Amino acid sequence: MFNLGGKVALVTGSTRGIGKSIAEEMANAGAKVVISSRKADACARVRAEFDARGQEAIAVPCNVGVREELRNLVDGTLAKWGRIDVLVCNAASNPAFGPILEVTDEAYDKIMLTNVKSVFWLANMVLPQMGERGAGSMIVISSIGALRGNSSTGLYGTSKAAEAALCRALACEWGPKGVRVNCIAPGLVKTDFARALWEDEARRKAREALTPLRRLGEPRDIGGIAVFLASEAASFITGQMIVADGGVTIAAERG
Repeated sequence: MFNLGGKVALVTGSTRGIGKSIAEEMANAGAKVVISSRKADACARVRAEFDARGQEAIAVPCNVGVREELRNLVDGTLAKWGRIDVLVCNAASNPAFGPILEVTDEAYDKIMLTNVKSVFWLANMVLPQMGERGAGSMIVISSIGALRGNSSTGLYGTSKAAEAALCRALACEWGPKGVRVNCIAPGLVKTDFARALWEDEARRKAREALTPLRRLGEPRDIGGIAVFLASEAASFITGQMIVADGGVTIAAERG
């Protein structure tokens, strides 16, 4: 039920961290994978890793905040393999850290463009061809910031809550055509994107103490969930958010 053989998976932001892990686990499950991020050299380097393992992959550099580049990403995938069975929207941005009062209009626009509007664009580019075949899976990487308030990453959390709402709307619209749309909400995962939150030893230990599993997440923890949501094992799941945070959001204040 977890076999993705014959499937084509497009993963944005997939040259490092959570996105790379998702792409790797999709390939391990048998999928052909599209690797994408802004930097062409990073895409080529990761593709070489897949080639060395004998896994089918192509690399298409793309800034998800530019609609024309997203169109090229989708068209390039369809030209190569003729279909997209799994779409993973992972690329994200958070240029603002601190109170919302101090966030500039430019930072706000970048967060919403990268984290929300790009997902809207990609959905409209990719889901119709899934609907024509009567099957497909879209996975949006949200965050527990969509569920909890935060005084330093408030707009990032707002964008992730918007992603979750968009996921539910798309699930309703595309469910009748056999397309499933779900979210994953990671907690603190040890990636470059979240380095400032876990590299400080005191902050890391405090977070671990409040986490029932007593550890931070690893990118691989999210990759397996994405494979599940893309597979037949999740064929009756749509419009949902799977929280993967080691228990942070359900724990009492002192773990």
